[in-house]
Amino acid sequence: MMEFDREEHGSERADQNCENAIINTETHAPVTEEDHTSCEDNEENQKSWSLERKWGFTLQELFRLALKFFKEMNGKAFNPTYEENLRLVALHKQITLGPYNPEACPEIGFFDWLGNDRRKEWLRLGSMAKEDAMEDFVKLLNSCCALFAPYVTSHKIEKEEQEKRQREEEERLRLEREEQERRRLEEEARHREEEEMRIKEEERRRKEDTERLQIERQKQQIMAVLNAQTAVQFQQHAKQQFPDNPDQQQFLIRQLQEQHYQQYVHQALRLQQMGSEKHQEDSNATQTSEALPAPVLNEAVPSCNPNNQSNSLENHEQQTDSKAFHLCVEGKTGEVPIIAPSMWTRPQVKEFKEKVLHDEDSVITVGRGEVLTVRVPTHQGGSHLFWEFATDHYDIGFGLYFEWKDLTIPTDSKNEGESTTDANEGTAQTEKEKLTEQARRPLVNEVVPVSRRDSHEEVYAGSHQYPGEGVHLLKFDNSYSLWRPKVVYYRVYYTR
Repeated sequence: MMEFDREEHGSERADQNCENAIINTETHAPVTEEDHTSCEDNEENQKSWSLERKWGFTLQELFRLALKFFKEMNGKAFNPTYEENLRLVALHKQITLGPYNPEACPEIGFFDWLGNDRRKEWLRLGSMAKEDAMEDFVKLLNSCCALFAPYVTSHKIEKEEQEKRQREEEERLRLEREEQERRRLEEEARHREEEEMRIKEEERRRKEDTERLQIERQKQQIMAVLNAQTAVQFQQHAKQQFPDNPDQQQFLIRQLQEQHYQQYVHQALRLQQMGSEKHQEDSNATQTSEALPAPVLNEAVPSCNPNNQSNSLENHEQQTDSKAFHLCVEGKTGEVPIIAPSMWTRPQVKEFKEKVLHDEDSVITVGRGEVLTVRVPTHQGGSHLFWEFATDHYDIGFGLYFEWKDLTIPTDSKNEGESTTDANEGTAQTEKEKLTEQARRPLVNEVVPVSRRDSHEEVYAGSHQYPGEGVHLLKFDNSYSLWRPKVVYYRVYYTR
């Protein structure tokens, strides 16, 4: 028994020496034929595809797993038979060294039975192709060991997980690149938009500067002409007011010149507006009439005499006023021209409220569903009404009306005196006059229709020229709100 063991170990050493000799002479081994027919190529491809479909690995990957399993598990997890072991070793030599070549392999001793058996098994494979040897190796290992299939399956799952992680990583990188590209495009678009806005803002500022310079130049030209006509009068008036104070005299002259210019511009604009309204009325009525002269503020210096200009304006205003207060008999109202108001907004809501809070009468509360009217009579020394208002948190409706003092219209209801009997004919004349007065009501014209204003965000302001003697009616409408009262901060004043 000891002699068999020694001989077996000797044959293993001889076989190992033979393998080393074959590896050393591998570079000198003859090259195998590489020309294969198309039929053989198709069969090999089909075999490789069937194995890959069954195991989930290519033939080379599957062989590497089988070889690793054989080296790690032989004698531990499984024990193949002597013939299976010879076959596996021969297939491995066929795959790694190629077909058996006696010239490249050294001689084996006569008593080396294991080496001779392996040499014979290797020789029996003949010229088997490398791919066929791999396939036979895998099939033989799978048939003699039941643990090989789960071993491959576990590696297959690990491979799929790696591929999944790789796909996820590639998808993540792709999304990152797309996000970076999107941000880059958005940044470029934002830069272009900012550049366009900057160019537009610069253009707008240039236009504003140009218009401001033109207006200032026009103002200076007009004031130069006006001051040339009124210089002597203003100097005499200033000397009378401040005889021993030249500084106060110059300050007063500048004030008078500025007021004279503002009056001139206002009268010119008013005359122009009246002329346009008259022209529109004439065109609507298809009647032709001579157009009234209306001065227009051009860039050129006006060549006319300002005094003559203001005289013509005063004459035209007198003619307009005489038409405005003309009434027809039997209570029929005549034409009452109402000049359109000027309205604007400003954002200083907080500052305006703080200023108005000092006057308790300037803060009112409009209840829910209510309409509150503020009556502002015309002042004898005034010419324009100015108003400003703001609210807390919510909007409110606002409208402006004018109630004439001397103009009335008949009421819709019939006079009850018509149904009285003949016995009432002997009543006093004062009672008849009283009934006549009750049957008429003041004429009210709409200046600004009531509409909702976002007065909690901006201060709403405006001005309106007195159309005559009467009362301005400022209506704050909260009728649309059924739940919230509105606090209104307002201020009303007049200018001469």
